[in-house]
Amino acid sequence: MINLKIEEMEHPLGLFGFCPRCGSSRFVENDTKSKKCMDCEFVFYLNAATAVAAIIVNDRREMLLCRRRYNPYKGSLALPGGFVDLNESAENAVRREIHEETGAETETIQYFDSFPNIYPYSGFEVRTLDMIFICSLKKNSVLVPNDDVSEIIFIPIEEIKPEDIKLSSIQKAVKKWLMINSDKY
Repeated sequence: MINLKIEEMEHPLGLFGFCPRCGSSRFVENDTKSKKCMDCEFVFYLNAATAVAAIIVNDRREMLLCRRRYNPYKGSLALPGGFVDLNESAENAVRREIHEETGAETETIQYFDSFPNIYPYSGFEVRTLDMIFICSLKKNSVLVPNDDVSEIIFIPIEEIKPEDIKLSSIQKAVKKWLMINSDKY
């Protein structure tokens, strides 16, 4: 066996001491991304959770940003988005998240990029893969902050400060979008 320090808190698998199938405490390091039960031989892989976010720019060259209602990073700016539910496509998840957080219906969705992230939640670092989409809203959408959004803000492209976005993957996505689109605005 390779000594990868999984049992230490620095690796998320270190938090899993018992087999989720049979409850055995003989749940040991298998490799860098899994643990194996020595009793029932179940192998548990810790994979990234999938999340989505939407870059939405209106006709006035403003990007839609949301102020986070809750921790982590309460009060900071983010793109509308969230976790993908079981049996849900990324595209359906971004539609759902936009609607839940803003009340708006989505017109178009186009994949942009993905970024790994560490999302601190309830004392646990959730490893995520955040898929970013470029979206447009149906005309005459009425935006109302809801769910985990306290405020919806349209910020002119030239005034966006990526450092105000505390989720690292979302900050990287906005920076990349701004860099690619700087000559268009």
